Amino acid sequence: MTQVVNTPEVDLPRQEVLKLYGNRLRLRVCGLYCEGDRLLMVRHRGIGPTDTFWCPPGGGAQFGESAPNALIREFAEETGLIVEIGDLLFVNEFMQSPLHALELFFVVHGRGGTLRQGVDPEMGIHEQIIEEVRLMTFAEIKAYPPEEVHALFRHCNSLDDVFRLRGYLQP
Repeated sequence: MTQVVNTPEVDLPRQEVLKLYGNRLRLRVCGLYCEGDRLLMVRHRGIGPTDTFWCPPGGGAQFGESAPNALIREFAEETGLIVEIGDLLFVNEFMQSPLHALELFFVVHGRGGTLRQGVDPEMGIHEQIIEEVRLMTFAEIKAYPPEEVHALFRHCNSLDDVFRLRGYLQP
């Protein structure tokens, strides 16, 4: 078993994540964006047992902000892409104590912008948790240990399966 050694550089983002999102229920919006056979994924640090976590782009909705508008904003911040929101596919309950979120997953279509590694404006410059943004094949996603990718991929055997998910996914 690999043990993660928490250096001050690693602890800072983790502490910021816990301060902002820990020990409370959060509503998140997430987008499934494909180009050909590749799904857009974001790698975060400061989350999970190995300090790396891959998931589709998304983030918290703000009070008074609709879910589609929140997702448009999150995509621009995290990926540089301008998107249009499609159908709501499923709800996932994310529970990795002390984090707890209800996540609404939508189909997302690109309308412009340039794919880039973005930022999380809620985090300070030295606490940024977005490490990488890239399009990945399903095989690339599944090659990571299960604790390093979003739990939704445990319900799927192909990229097509991701877009067939419906209803409520339990933790």
